[in-house]
Amino acid sequence: MAEEKISEHPARPVLVRGILITLAGAALWGMNGTIAKVLMERYEADPLWIACFRQLGSCVLFLLAAHIAQKGRVAELVHDRRALKGVFGVALGSFLLSQVAYLMAIKWTNSGTATVLQSLQMLICLAYVCAKVRRRPKKRELLGAALALAGTYLIATGGNPGTLQLPPLGLFWGLVAALAGAILAIQPAKLLDRWGSFAVNGVGFLISGLILTAFFQPWNHMPALDGFGWLLITLSIVLGTFGAYGLYLQGVKEVGSLRATLLGTMEPAMATVTSVVWLGTVFDPATLVGFVLVIAMVYLTA
Repeated sequence: MAEEKISEHPARPVLVRGILITLAGAALWGMNGTIAKVLMERYEADPLWIACFRQLGSCVLFLLAAHIAQKGRVAELVHDRRALKGVFGVALGSFLLSQVAYLMAIKWTNSGTATVLQSLQMLICLAYVCAKVRRRPKKRELLGAALALAGTYLIATGGNPGTLQLPPLGLFWGLVAALAGAILAIQPAKLLDRWGSFAVNGVGFLISGLILTAFFQPWNHMPALDGFGWLLITLSIVLGTFGAYGLYLQGVKEVGSLRATLLGTMEPAMATVTSVVWLGTVFDPATLVGFVLVIAMVYLTA
């Protein structure tokens, strides 16, 4: 955004690094969506149970990384009342909402569909930028909006207006995930620049994890996991949450919110590929066209 000076016109080495780490974070997110779907289908794990473990597990890793790489930074952040208030807002508006909405969207659809619907966050980011700098959308941005609406329609109906192939709750949570994704790309920018991603993520995930745990009480909803199930949970925490959020938000800091959202199209691509390979998910032609239109929208509006 305009206030992200380093991200507005970053030096080439910073830009290249930012692009690479953002792509890596988005790819891990996409893989994580398929892992979550396996846990839900094979072990009947509740989406909120997965979210609790992800947030509390990853917060330990983020806080440990902050202690090693940015010693004393977490303590400074916690004792800064204004910064802590900001992180609390990020914990609720970005971390908690994005985790819960995305997992619920996966529950009612599949990882590929959920992540493509989440890509509509670009439209929200675009509207925010236009309002902030007081300009009208460009022609290619309006074309991107039209493609997004057409793609969402195809995903939701399979091309048949008389049949809603996408469950209403799947569509609802997918759109909420898009809103949460836009908030995630915009809200933490200043905090990340001042305090670093390890400290912000660590404290933010601790807050959101504790709130969700108190509300949901995951110990009352334990799925019957075997060794492979616990391996999936571990991968979901280490790679899909700690790795994905850490890389993606560092990318937001280095390349900017809009460019990071563009690069985030790696997420639905990875989610779709892993969903097909691991789960044997089959997408009809109209739905695949919808995927392509939404991804095309992202490139046009960035």
